[in-house]
Amino acid sequence: MERAEKGGGRGCRCSGSWSHRGGLDRWWLWRGGHGSKVVASPNTHQKRWLWARPVPATSVPCPSAGPQRTMKVLLLTGLGALFFAYYWDDNFDPASLQGARVLLTGANAGVGEELAYHYARLGSHLVLTAHTEALLQKVVGNCRKLGAPKVFYIAADMASPEAPESVVQFALDKLGGLDYLVLNHIGGAPAGTRARTPQATRWLMQVNFLSYVQLTSRALPSLTDSKGSLVVVSSLLGRVPTSFSTPYSAAKFALDGFFGSLRRELDVQDVNVAITMCVLGLRDRASAAEAVRGVTRVKASPGPKAALAVIRGGATRAAGVFYPWRFHLLCLLRRWLPRPRAWFIRQDLNVTAAAAA
Repeated sequence: MERAEKGGGRGCRCSGSWSHRGGLDRWWLWRGGHGSKVVASPNTHQKRWLWARPVPATSVPCPSAGPQRTMKVLLLTGLGALFFAYYWDDNFDPASLQGARVLLTGANAGVGEELAYHYARLGSHLVLTAHTEALLQKVVGNCRKLGAPKVFYIAADMASPEAPESVVQFALDKLGGLDYLVLNHIGGAPAGTRARTPQATRWLMQVNFLSYVQLTSRALPSLTDSKGSLVVVSSLLGRVPTSFSTPYSAAKFALDGFFGSLRRELDVQDVNVAITMCVLGLRDRASAAEAVRGVTRVKASPGPKAALAVIRGGATRAAGVFYPWRFHLLCLLRRWLPRPRAWFIRQDLNVTAAAAA
C-alpha cells in the first residue's frame, strides 16, 4: 500500500489527506497549507517530491459523509412524521360529548365562556361556576339558546377554602355525577415586582392551585365511577418561567407537578381517569389584557379556537394540549436552553414598565 513519509493517514475530507488526480502515480497530499512533501509513488515505489496544494473540501469525499448525511435525513424525516401524526391524528367524535355531564369553572368570560358555548352546542349537561353571578346568568342564558339540555350555575369565590367542595357537591346533586371536570378559573395579578408580596402570593396559590386540588379531590370518586376526564387549563408560564410573574408562575408550575404526579398514581392503580393538561397563551379577556397592559407585547390567544382545542383534547383523552401549537416547541427548547439570554426576554417584555409596576 502507498504511504506518505510525512503526514498522511487515510484520505477523507475531514482530515484533508489524499486526493487522486490524473493517474495512479500522481497523488497530492494536503495537510492544511502549501509546501513540498515526500510521497511514495504507487507504481514505482520511488520517493518523489510533489508540491502540495490545498484541495477544496468539496472535492475530497469523506467515507463517513454519506452515512452521516443519510442518518440526518432519516432523523429529520422521522421527526417530521411524528410531528405530523401528533397534530393531525385526530379521532375527536363530537357525538361523544352529547349528554356528557360537565362541571366547568371560570365560565364567566374569555376561554371559559367559549368552553361553555362549545359544550352547549355539543349537547352536554352543564354546571357553570365563576365569581360574578351577573356574568354567569348571561352565559347560562346563551347556553340554553345554543341547545344545552341542562344548564345550572353557582357563583363561588375560589379564594375561599370552603367554596370548592360546595361547588362539586352542587354539581353532583344537579347532574347525578360527573364525566368531565374542566378546571379553568384563574386569579390574575398585575405583572411587576409588587405582585411578589407574601399576601399576593398566598392568595394566588389558593385560587390558582389549592382550589384545583380541592375540586379534584372531591370530584375524583365520581370521575372514577364514570371513567371520566380531568381537563386542567394551565399556562405557558407553568412550563417556561418568565420575568415579573413570580407568584403566578409558581402556582402554574405547581399545577403541572401535582397533576403530572396524579396521572402516574392513577396509572399504577389502574384507575381509568384521564388527565389533560392544556398549555395556553395569554387569555383573551379584558382582565388579563389589563393586567399586562404596557408590560408585554405578547398577543392574546383567540378564545373560541383555544376553547375548541381544549375540548378536543379532553374528549380524546390526550395527555397534553398546546395552543398555539408553537408552545410545544418552546417547552421542548427550554430543556436545551434552560437560561435564555436577556435579549430574547426583552423582545416581548417592557422591562422598565414591569419593574416599576
